[in-house]
Amino acid sequence: MFVKDGNIRILDALSASGLRAIRFAKEVKHISKVLANDFSEQAVETINKNIVENGVQDIVTSRFGDAVLAMMEHRSVDKRFHAIDLDPYGSASVFLDSAVQAVADRGILMVTCTDMAVLCGNTPEACYNKYDSVALRHKSCHEFAIRVLLKSIDSHANRYARYIEPLLSISVDFYVRVFVRIRTSAKIAKDSVTKISQVFACSGCHSLQLMPIARKTVVGESVKFSPPIFSMNELIGANGKCVHCGQSVHMAGPIYSAPIHNFDFVKKLIERLGIDWLDSSQSSYCNELSSRIMVSHCIEKQPDLKLFVFCFRLYADPDAKKLKTFDRLLGVLSVITEELPDVPLYYEHDQLMHTLKSPVPRVINVRSAILNAGFRCSIAHCNPKALKTDAPLTLLWDIVRTVAKNNNIQASRFEENSIGRRIIEGEITHQISFQMHPDAQSKSKLDNMLRFQCNKGKNWGPKAKARGSVNSVKAGFQVQQTSQPSDSNSHSSIT
Repeated sequence: MFVKDGNIRILDALSASGLRAIRFAKEVKHISKVLANDFSEQAVETINKNIVENGVQDIVTSRFGDAVLAMMEHRSVDKRFHAIDLDPYGSASVFLDSAVQAVADRGILMVTCTDMAVLCGNTPEACYNKYDSVALRHKSCHEFAIRVLLKSIDSHANRYARYIEPLLSISVDFYVRVFVRIRTSAKIAKDSVTKISQVFACSGCHSLQLMPIARKTVVGESVKFSPPIFSMNELIGANGKCVHCGQSVHMAGPIYSAPIHNFDFVKKLIERLGIDWLDSSQSSYCNELSSRIMVSHCIEKQPDLKLFVFCFRLYADPDAKKLKTFDRLLGVLSVITEELPDVPLYYEHDQLMHTLKSPVPRVINVRSAILNAGFRCSIAHCNPKALKTDAPLTLLWDIVRTVAKNNNIQASRFEENSIGRRIIEGEITHQISFQMHPDAQSKSKLDNMLRFQCNKGKNWGPKAKARGSVNSVKAGFQVQQTSQPSDSNSHSSIT
């Protein structure tokens, strides 16, 4: 997104008190206009008071009206916003179509959804109505929710010869939030169909397999898109059942199966927190830091990464200590950089072991077994128990069988044709080694970062929904129901 200094336009579509719009004006450089929109008259009055209180009248403008209409009024190229923030209570689905039209080319769209029950599979019919996808109840449901939202945004963008480039996608607390760059290219938008996959999940052992909904074939200058060849032999047998446990297989999705983060973008965010991703001897500001006694002492003592970053921020930005969420931001972003970018969804290692009622080994031992077998694995920011790996399902179940064998768990413990019986009777075809692998422990863990914060204190969670939403009668999107007189009342009025 290339704009001249002082010419950036931002829309805070559902502004409420105007807090975020004011922060944009005061904390982001080169902004010429921030439009703070809300459909509540009381909210707009509050926005106007906060604008005056913070002295940003020359940048922030309030607007009373429907957010969809506000974005549709800025569809033309010369009026588009360079960034749009959608943060509704519940689902943002009704705003997506107008949002992808109102963002400038290479602009950023920021979307938050708090309807996690819908996105995580509690009501698949509601998820389909809102996002054109069927959600899945699985241990990886929070990443699944992110990918459902990204698929929906990309689908809306494709209708206007546009496509998305995910920059950062997170699931935290009670919501998902994604940051995507909107690009315009009818040719590249066609590739979006290759980034969408159906998800097949076993109802018994919870094994997963993805299948893209289309494939792309390039021969010279010829490009052809065609339906995929159905190949699910890793999960589904000839009888249509799971090859591992014999149970039924469910289909969900489609979801966005391409990478959901741009690691270069994430690393730049971390740099803003004070981390230098280059070699410290080649870094100009690290050389400058070394002249400071405190930081020099920290470097000589080789502290953990968090201490070094904190020292840098105190020197580079005296107000850094005011950032109360510093530890959490650094931890979450660092975990994201450790995720496998090309492996959608994940398992929980204790859930795999529970299938055979086996004692649960340390997750670092399971990761070591996967790495020793020549495959990759990582953690995921969505779940502290996540096991994200490109290893085949046969290897994962061989690890489970080996753990069960080492704990003297016999097939006779399970009923005939049960899930555990079918899995434990399977042949171990891989050589499993639990020898500690040097890469099994994540770097963020070694640096003692705050990776997964548990917020269950006082007043935690979403507040009550505000009145006067876009679905209300006042907004004109629903017809007010009038009670019809009953037959008895009609007769009595006639007489």
